[in-house]
Amino acid sequence: MFTGLIEGIGKVKAIRHLRDDMELTVAPLFQMTECRVGDSICVDGVCLTVTDVPEGSVCMDVSKETVSRSTISLLRQDDSVNLERALRLTDRLGGHLVLGHVDGIGKILKKESQYRSWQLRIGIDRGLSRYTIEKGSIAVDGISLTINQCAERFFEVNIIPQTGVETTLLRKKVGDLVNIETDLVGKYIEKFLSKDKSSRLEDSKSGVDMEMLIKQGFGD
Repeated sequence: MFTGLIEGIGKVKAIRHLRDDMELTVAPLFQMTECRVGDSICVDGVCLTVTDVPEGSVCMDVSKETVSRSTISLLRQDDSVNLERALRLTDRLGGHLVLGHVDGIGKILKKESQYRSWQLRIGIDRGLSRYTIEKGSIAVDGISLTINQCAERFFEVNIIPQTGVETTLLRKKVGDLVNIETDLVGKYIEKFLSKDKSSRLEDSKSGVDMEMLIKQGFGD
């Protein structure tokens, strides 16, 4: 579990292709102490497990599924990536709950300077846009951001100076691809309220459905 508050930037040192899988080695460009084998690290929004900790670097395996669902497959040696270590239960949750399980890939459609900040418009497919709401949360390359505006095929976010300095997002250009993770709360709510009975767990006894919520005052 992560917060979407990037700790710093790392540089890709090596990429090893193992059939459909990958082995990724990244050198953090900041002090990243207490990193051990088995730890989880979010790399550009993708949760990966540390398999080795050579001096000044971390090695991580990337499965076929992750390669196919994210921009990790597009990385090259010396590329910069956003890094965040897993959330401790005693930490402040400054962003929002981020799993590091990428839902899909978006494309930067517009990048516009607005005084000190930048406005980005990111295109996504309809399957992802159903989980975007105005003022809701979204993770872009692992960065927790607030949606200012959303439509059927895109959403817009503002990048403040601090986020621009501490992450790789403003290094991206129009046309570049980014990893998208929508808010997990919305996905669970959709699952519980789905009218498709076959999508529910057969042994569920929660009784959570639209009729129950209306009776409890959550609907018209």
